[in-house]
Amino acid sequence: MTCPLRRIATALLTLSILSWLSLGAAVQPYPSRTVTVVVPFPAGGSVDGVARILVQKLNETMGQHFIVENRAGGASGTVGANAVAKSAPDGYTLLVSASVHVINPFLYKNVPYDVVTDFTPVMLLAEGPLIVSTTPSIPANNLKDFFDLVRKDPQKFTFGATTIGSASHLAIELLKRDAGLDTLVIAYRGTAPALTDLMSGQIQLLADPMLSSLPLAQGGKIKTLGLTSRNRAAAALEIPTVAESGVNGFEFVSWYGLWGPKNLPADISNNLQAEIAKILAQPDVKQRLNTLGFDPIGSPGDAFAKYIRDEMAKYQTIIKDAKISAE
Repeated sequence: MTCPLRRIATALLTLSILSWLSLGAAVQPYPSRTVTVVVPFPAGGSVDGVARILVQKLNETMGQHFIVENRAGGASGTVGANAVAKSAPDGYTLLVSASVHVINPFLYKNVPYDVVTDFTPVMLLAEGPLIVSTTPSIPANNLKDFFDLVRKDPQKFTFGATTIGSASHLAIELLKRDAGLDTLVIAYRGTAPALTDLMSGQIQLLADPMLSSLPLAQGGKIKTLGLTSRNRAAAALEIPTVAESGVNGFEFVSWYGLWGPKNLPADISNNLQAEIAKILAQPDVKQRLNTLGFDPIGSPGDAFAKYIRDEMAKYQTIIKDAKISAE
């Protein structure tokens, strides 16, 4: 073979190899390496619990590639959420967070991302009610009687919230508004100190997820007055809803979702949605979520995006009416 022909043959062989490698990379299945699911809160909480159930099942169905990374810090999870917002849109960095993720922009001026445009909504995973409770010494067994006591002597009552701007806080403010009360609300720096003060009688009303409140209620350390959901919870059928307890039409839930960064490819998002929908339909997953006080939902992409818009409008109204500010 002459030298020019040899060079041409070599070039064609090189192009062929490069094309084959490119094709191999293009059809490489997702996920082919570790997927980090960021939880922007400490381990052990409700968001972490939902994320770990999801990750365990994704590893069973999609291969051993998914891990939970707790990145706590910042205002209500903004540090972890920002890490996801700034990550590459390749499906290898995802976010599991709660409704507080879309509440933060109404509370803080310097949130370093846009919760709508800087994320891709993948799926609404689960939602759960809050337990509205009082201290056991209060002589009321439902919210109607409790609010009657507050109206008779308002100075004796103080309400609590686990953190400022949380679902706990907004639920209490919504209850105040619907009951026509102007009671002081103390926002704590976490669930534990709020529950401690509720048990001791320093505050007289608190809304808190079932995960942390239900064991205390079952142990007689706090007294339940109602669940904020429309229907009773499978894990505690003995607790009436807030509507049944005296505040007609009341409904408020804490919810949990999965996001990717903006511009997440549709095929990756669709793949995740299909797998997670199967996972949430599994009886053992439903049972585990019910134990934590949640119900599996499974609303994908566009439906989740609409849900977020509707919830944000509701939150903005509550925060504006209650004049809540974190700064």
